[in-house]
Amino acid sequence: MRSNAKARADEWVDHVIRIRDAQDQAAFAELFRHFAPRVKAFLMRSGADASLAEECAQEVMVTLWHKAHMFDPGRASVATWVFTIARNKKIDALRKQKRPEPEDLPWGPEAEPDQEDLLTLQQETSALGQALAELPEKQRNLVERAYFGDLSHSEIAAETGLPLGTIKSRIRLALDRLRHSMK
Repeated sequence: MRSNAKARADEWVDHVIRIRDAQDQAAFAELFRHFAPRVKAFLMRSGADASLAEECAQEVMVTLWHKAHMFDPGRASVATWVFTIARNKKIDALRKQKRPEPEDLPWGPEAEPDQEDLLTLQQETSALGQALAELPEKQRNLVERAYFGDLSHSEIAAETGLPLGTIKSRIRLALDRLRHSMK
């Protein structure tokens, strides 16, 4: 069993060397078929969602293709090298999203909010609801689609048939009114 694993590890080293020396697409395809699904599963087990894991796995394999010359079989196995790249890609992606790493997250229950803060939040929510209700219907409709429906201005334009400039103007006016109402 151990000799099979060693032979397989040597085969992966040979594949990386073929990619490095000859841009061997067949060797890359074999590495991709073997490692891409394992990298994705590894990333998902470490807390990444499926789309982030898929994106990182693709980037890992692209990195393997472009940086095969940096692989040193004396320092690590191909698997160790690939999974180290995967870990680094995940960290980079999370930093771009400004999401904390799981080990940086606080553990345990969150503290109960202060009653005064809770009352203030309820009052502000009520005031915002009232200010929204007082907006002209055309403006309120667009604000609700943009902020509660999570649609882009272009998506709203496609849905309503209104020109993009009209949508932007109405939303800007509505937000101005809300800002003044909330002072």
